[in-house]
Amino acid sequence: MRAISTIPNLGPASEADYLRAGFASAEAIEAAGADAAYTAVLRTGIRPHFIGYYALVMGLQGRPWHDCRGAEKAALRRRFDALKDAAVREGAPSAALAAHLDEIGLSRSVHAS
Repeated sequence: MRAISTIPNLGPASEADYLRAGFASAEAIEAAGADAAYTAVLRTGIRPHFIGYYALVMGLQGRPWHDCRGAEKAALRRRFDALKDAAVREGAPSAALAAHLDEIGLSRSVHAS
């Protein structure tokens, strides 16, 4: 199993977010795909961040995050907005609530493989 941070563009902070969402490896994120993996992170209550999303998309393609431009970036923005809106509709906790749940040992785990 490869560490999550071996995915290009993902460092220790992103790795912590994906671990909290239940992903134990880079292979688990690759199998899930960018949209499902990022949605799982949103469900933990993390504040949505467009750059974090498209850095993941680019990383899974083996591309640097700053390679995302023009029409491709606009299309990814629409996908990100749709994922964010769906997470809100599904009742993803706020970042403050998620932090409190973590504090008391009730954090969610979605994809443990």
